Amino acid sequence: GSPITAEERRLRDKKHLNDITAARLPPLHHSPARLLSIEESIAIQMQQKEAYEEMQAKLAAQKLAERLNIKMLRFEPEGKASMQYREVRDED
Repeated sequence: GSPITAEERRLRDKKHLNDITAARLPPLHHSPARLLSIEESIAIQMQQKEAYEEMQAKLAAQKLAERLNIKMLRFEPEGKASMQYREVRDED
């Protein structure tokens, strides 16, 4: 027979796979891997570390507040409560 090119062989193999299975590769949701310079890698690692430490601090504060049963309420110095004390009327 006549020799087939690599492209024709790839298409034939792909058609054969389509005939024997319905399995498909999932779509690529993220960009493919790429090489980073050392500086870029260090910068990304430092950002991730800062974000992780910030999240850990928030979680620790939340757990401590829950353990100590601390409730944060709104403080409104110019709200209704302060106005009650300021309304002083003469009885004359």
